Amino acid sequence: MKHQTHQVDFCIVGGGLAGMCAAIAAARHGARVALVQDRPMLGGNASSEIRMWVCGAHGANNRETGILEEIAMENHYRNPGYNYSIWDSILYEKVRFEPNILLLLNCSCNDLTMDGNRIAAIKGWQTTTQTWHTVEAALFADCSGDSVLAPLSGAEYRVGREAADEFGEDIEPAQADRKTMGMSCLLQAREMDSPQTYIPPAWAYSYPSEADLPFRDHALPQGNFWWIELGGEQDSIHDTEAIRDELLKIAFGVWDHIKNHGDHGAENWALEWVGFLPGKRESRRYVGDYILTQNDVRAEGRFDDLVAYGGWTMDDHHPGGFNYPGEPTIFHPAPSPFGIPYRSLYSRNIANLFCAGRNISTTHAALSATRVMATCATCGQAVGTAAAIATRDGLAPRGVYEQRIAELKQTLMDDDCYLPWNVRQMPDLTRRASLSASEGDPEPLRNGVDRPVDGADNGWTRAIGSWVQYAFDQPERVRQLRFVFDSDLNRPGHNSVSNYPRNLPPQRVPATMTRALRVEALDADGRWVTVARLDNNYHRLVRLPVDVTTRAVRVIPEATWGSERVHLFAWDVR
Repeated sequence: MKHQTHQVDFCIVGGGLAGMCAAIAAARHGARVALVQDRPMLGGNASSEIRMWVCGAHGANNRETGILEEIAMENHYRNPGYNYSIWDSILYEKVRFEPNILLLLNCSCNDLTMDGNRIAAIKGWQTTTQTWHTVEAALFADCSGDSVLAPLSGAEYRVGREAADEFGEDIEPAQADRKTMGMSCLLQAREMDSPQTYIPPAWAYSYPSEADLPFRDHALPQGNFWWIELGGEQDSIHDTEAIRDELLKIAFGVWDHIKNHGDHGAENWALEWVGFLPGKRESRRYVGDYILTQNDVRAEGRFDDLVAYGGWTMDDHHPGGFNYPGEPTIFHPAPSPFGIPYRSLYSRNIANLFCAGRNISTTHAALSATRVMATCATCGQAVGTAAAIATRDGLAPRGVYEQRIAELKQTLMDDDCYLPWNVRQMPDLTRRASLSASEGDPEPLRNGVDRPVDGADNGWTRAIGSWVQYAFDQPERVRQLRFVFDSDLNRPGHNSVSNYPRNLPPQRVPATMTRALRVEALDADGRWVTVARLDNNYHRLVRLPVDVTTRAVRVIPEATWGSERVHLFAWDVR
């Protein structure tokens, strides 16, 4: 068999949203990256193989930004019909065409080499090419969900529910166990313009009455079939194939119930897709320098090393899943947002191993709030950014905490990651300049908070055609303009829909987004000269290169995607 060896700075195992964001962040900050993914596509639970919604923090203006919002805006722009193949292609291109990333798809990591308490290399089998790939790196990240590198490396990890008294968590059982939340095989349906028949397979389960599906909402078109869930009382890794078989019997039986038993308004609905790859919620969790607990979540997690945040409730699914006749989940209260510390994003005993995704260092109780994919993505971006800093300075993950945590936080905020209760530092040129506008107060544009928080808008809203200006005491060279536009953080919906009704309204770029603007600079004769333009913009964070020496530069927004007024959260000059 063929064998290839690759040398990189940072190797990531697992290509879900956490692994993707880690890879992109590290590569954009200069690290040479390998991303090893055991599936033919990226996205993990969000991909077309599984089709779980990308969920995150609840509450006004708490939507996650950074790389995840960049991906979301690409999807809004190019995928009006919520087509999963287009969504998959967007995830693929964000990694495949990012310089500095080696992408190995269909490659399952199954071995590694240690050098003391450090991983020296990982080894994976690529099924499509019948090739063994060895990746050597100084730093590694396990974003695989199931934490495949933990048992291979000897990293400390946990499985299951802690006893209530271990961390003083009142939503945990009295005795610890290895029970977890289960995994789901989803289904999707499409409404047609004529009646559709459905004949279930002989091996599907039968649910002839509503009493067979207690507490399981199956109304169309809204119904999300996440509750087709099993595995929490089994081994959520080694029993996956047997669990999948049972989930398929349930899924095809549930659709039989909807179509053929009772009136569900489903006469014209057809079964379009059933997931044959279960989406997992919980398996192994790493033990880091800090274990995030239920009490940390409820206390809002205001850590000094806060580098990501959550805001999902502690959504603790019963381990019995579909076989449990009661409510399938309990939503334990949790604030939104709550902070996640950097110390929970690397292994306590393997010196060069990060973790991001649903496998970070938490208790089971805290995991029930941190496991959703938008939260996982923000942890991934934090890990990738930290890995780039560590690569530059020859540090281990713990060394970034000890020596570079302030830089890590500022870099994340500069990349439009929201860190609650933290303020982004302004570039020196922005701070020294005089800021004015044709109307309104533009000062919030440089206050270091790039979204509405606690009733403060933290932005500048005025009519299209208004201008905002930085002026300098003497001619200054300006090389870059950084903008944060309004992508409507309160917009409804997810990356996809549960089911496809006829006449489904298309998704669009948010009307609040600035679509076009021009940049003018004052020349030596005192005239305003256009030095840059932004056209057909649909992204929230934009870095616009310029190269001009001037005593003043101003921006004139020319169009939005529908709003009558323009709304900016930040404009920096550098």
